[in-house]
Amino acid sequence: MTLLTPMTFSETDLDAIAAQPGRVAVFVDAEGKLDPAARRVNKLTKGAVARLVESDRWSKMKDAELVSLAYPQGMQADAVDVVRIERAAKAAQARKAGAALAKARGGKGDLLLLTGPVRRAEEMIYGFAMRDYAFEAHKTAESSRSGAVAVMSGKPDTLKAQSAALLAVAEGAHMCRDLVNEPANVLSTTTYAERLKEMESLGLKVEVLDEEALAKLGMRTLLSVGQGSDSPSYVVAMHWNGGTEGEAPLALVGKGVVFDTGGISIKPAGGMEDMTMDMGGSAVVAGVMRTLALRGARANVVGLVGLVENMPSGNATRPGDVITSMKGDTVEIINTDAEGRLVLCDVMWYAQEHYKPAAMVDLATLTGAIIIGLGHENAGVFSNDDDFCNAFLKAATAEGEGAWRMPLGQAYDDQLKSRIADMKNVGGRPAGSITAAQFLQRFVKDGCPWIHLDIAGVASVKSETTLAPVGATGWGVAALNRLIADHYEAE
Repeated sequence: MTLLTPMTFSETDLDAIAAQPGRVAVFVDAEGKLDPAARRVNKLTKGAVARLVESDRWSKMKDAELVSLAYPQGMQADAVDVVRIERAAKAAQARKAGAALAKARGGKGDLLLLTGPVRRAEEMIYGFAMRDYAFEAHKTAESSRSGAVAVMSGKPDTLKAQSAALLAVAEGAHMCRDLVNEPANVLSTTTYAERLKEMESLGLKVEVLDEEALAKLGMRTLLSVGQGSDSPSYVVAMHWNGGTEGEAPLALVGKGVVFDTGGISIKPAGGMEDMTMDMGGSAVVAGVMRTLALRGARANVVGLVGLVENMPSGNATRPGDVITSMKGDTVEIINTDAEGRLVLCDVMWYAQEHYKPAAMVDLATLTGAIIIGLGHENAGVFSNDDDFCNAFLKAATAEGEGAWRMPLGQAYDDQLKSRIADMKNVGGRPAGSITAAQFLQRFVKDGCPWIHLDIAGVASVKSETTLAPVGATGWGVAALNRLIADHYEAE
């Protein structure tokens, strides 16, 4: 997977600045007050930093923006990045500053971060790590990524400790991005299961259920999605038992459709290549589980993903077929392109039957309708429990990950009525993302707090965001990690 750029922490050494190769970053507040490191850089560059902060350009800059001084005289560095940031900057601004530095570096060369005046330096480091990502697994040219990051601080050990948990989140997000960016001929269902199994080296317990096991369990709706493909279907359960022994876990359930043609209800050819990201929900679950293991979270969490491929063939499920779910409810298949809910409903029922979770969150790139409603700024949030939902929304806001609560109701559920089965798998064009959530709610047991996250608009984007380049974003890893840290970790 794409690894974080190597990072070291040490005491600030002003005498080492002049010989530092690559890039050197200093931080200056709006008033232009220079800390000792910035003063040393200013002296080495014969006043270049002071001239910048006294200029009109500086006065017009926004917080967390930077100016690069190329090939500064008196230093070995190729550039000095002067970052404008308030001394009491909030976490979001510190992260933005770190992201700006990562973008300026472009993945190449060494970087020295002179963090002196930054009060939330760990957040700046996190922002750097999140933005410092490129998916190059299938480039034939030698990787353009190189170098390391040296962090100088007055309290390096403290800063290193403060940064550790945040860097674990960044690594989880990188794993999520890698999985979503990977083409389907590489990330087959089998390869995906193998990659998840490898996380046992981190302390996770990983169980892979094959088609024979799934058939015995009665996961017929999940199996119906994958039966048109030559690739076998799996459910992978990842266990992290870091909390109190015997305490009910939080269950995370992810849709893992490694490629979605739409099946017999085949999609238009234009844009179908993007359906390699239809396993985005499962990738978030994997990223969260990696994060929990890396930071040694004091919580019990089980992450379950249904891995299938939706293909048309002589063996594929047809519109009009009736399938019996693991729960025992029958589903009339109206549209085979509404397959994600068929995967999720069986895995959600299995999660509740086998783990008796304290609460459950499912994630899926489920509907195009949520993009029509919310664009690419927010995931759709559906829930049967106000307190649980509000806790997640608070976590998402704190992490800067857009999320917006959507309604549920009987009128929407009524759209799923079938003449020949217990329900249809679609409810028509009106309120498509809501009827999808209503379908899933039918597989939530009474008394189980539940959230459904429709991440179709935020899992992968065509324009860069503050913390991610174009492509997979890793949305949800940070928010769910914070939810777990705030509400599910043992004291």
